[in-house]
Amino acid sequence: MRALLDVAGSALGSIRAHGFRSLLTTLGIVIGVAAVIAVVSVMSGLSRSITQKFSGLGGDSLTVRSYTPLELSMQGRRNRLSLRDYEFIVEHIDDIRDVSPMFMAVSDFGTDVAVRGNKTFTRILATTEGYQDARQLFPRVGRFITDHDNRSRRRVCVIGEKVRDALELPRDPVGQFINIAGEPFLIVGVMEPRGEIFGFSQDDFVLIPFKTGIALGDGSEPDVSVTLKVDSLEGVDQAAERITGLLRQLHRLKPGEPNDFKVQTAAELNESFSEIVRMTGVVLAAMVSVSLLVGGIGIMNIMLVSVTERTREIGIAKALGATPGRIMQQFLLEAALLSFAGGAVGVAIGYAIGFVVSTILPGVGAAVVPWWAVGLSFAFSTAVGLVFGLLPAAKAARMDPITALRYE
Repeated sequence: MRALLDVAGSALGSIRAHGFRSLLTTLGIVIGVAAVIAVVSVMSGLSRSITQKFSGLGGDSLTVRSYTPLELSMQGRRNRLSLRDYEFIVEHIDDIRDVSPMFMAVSDFGTDVAVRGNKTFTRILATTEGYQDARQLFPRVGRFITDHDNRSRRRVCVIGEKVRDALELPRDPVGQFINIAGEPFLIVGVMEPRGEIFGFSQDDFVLIPFKTGIALGDGSEPDVSVTLKVDSLEGVDQAAERITGLLRQLHRLKPGEPNDFKVQTAAELNESFSEIVRMTGVVLAAMVSVSLLVGGIGIMNIMLVSVTERTREIGIAKALGATPGRIMQQFLLEAALLSFAGGAVGVAIGYAIGFVVSTILPGVGAAVVPWWAVGLSFAFSTAVGLVFGLLPAAKAARMDPITALRYE
C-alpha cells in the first residue's frame, strides 16, 4: 500500500510539474467525454419530456389509426380507417367513453389560413367534443368544439398558439374570423401551448367540427384516427382485442394476414417514441465517442515525449533501486490520472452544454445526465488512458539505467 501511495505521489508530482503539457494531454479526453455527456443529457431530457406528454393520455386510453407498411407506401398505396370503421367501433364496442375521431380536413398535408392579409400554412384537423377529454388538452382562452357545433356543421374553429402568433392575432382572438378553404370560420378558442417535439410544433393546427370537415371535403374517404378511453384499466387489453377483431372482420383480413391498422395504448405510443430517442442517442453517442480514441492517441504521444524528456530522471530512479515494474506503474498511473481528470472536466462541460442546448431548443425538456452515463464516461476515459499509456510506460520500464544516465 505504501509503495502504491509513493507511486501515486510521484505521478501527481510529475503532472503538477508539467501543468500546461498535462492540460494539452487531457484536452482530447475532455472534448470526447463532453460530447458524449451532452448528447446523452439532451436525449435523456427529450425522452423524459415525451413520457410526460404521453402521461396526460392516461393508461386507460387507446388510439386506433391506419397503418401502411413501408413497401406498400413505396408503391403509392395507402391504407385508411373509414367513417364506417369509426361508427362500428362506437356501436359495437362496450365500456368505452370519450370517443374522439379525427382526420385531416381539406388536404392531407394542410392548407393556407388567412386573416386581414396575414397568411400561414397549417393542418386543419376535424374532430369532436371528446378530443379534449380523450387527450387531456384544453383551451387557454374561449371554449372547445361542442356537440351542437358538430351536429349543425357550424363554421367555428379552435386554433393552436403558433397559428395565432403567425396570423398576428391578439392573445384573446375569440370572436374574430379566419378564412379556411375560402370559408370564414369563427374562432371560439385557443388551445394551451404544448411546445415542440422532434423539432415539430405541437401548436401548429386548427381544429374544426368533425361533420364540418366532412362537408368541406371533396367527397373522398377521409383517413380517420380514433382516440378513446376504456371504463377501467383492467379492460384496456380486452377492448384492444375486441377492436382488433372487429376491424379485421370489417376489412376482411384472412387469418395470418397482417393488420392494416394499429391499436395502441398510451404506454405503447410512449415506448415507441422513447425507443426512437434511445436509439438515436446511442448512435450519436457512439459517433462522438470516437473523439475519445483521438484523445487516447494524444495521451500516448505526449507520454512518449514525456518519457524521452525524463530519460535521465528514469535512469537516476533505476540507479537508486527503482524496479522496472515500479517505473511502469508510475507512468501508467500518470496516464490514468490524466484521463480521469479529463473525464471529470468533460462531464461538467458536457452537462453545461446539454443544459444550454435544452434551454435554447423548445420542447426538448431539461437536460438529464443518468448516473450510468457518468460512470461509463469515467470508466471509459480511464481505460483509454491505461491502454494508450501502456506503450510509453513499457518503453520507460525497459530503459537501460547506464544509457539513461548518459542521455543529454
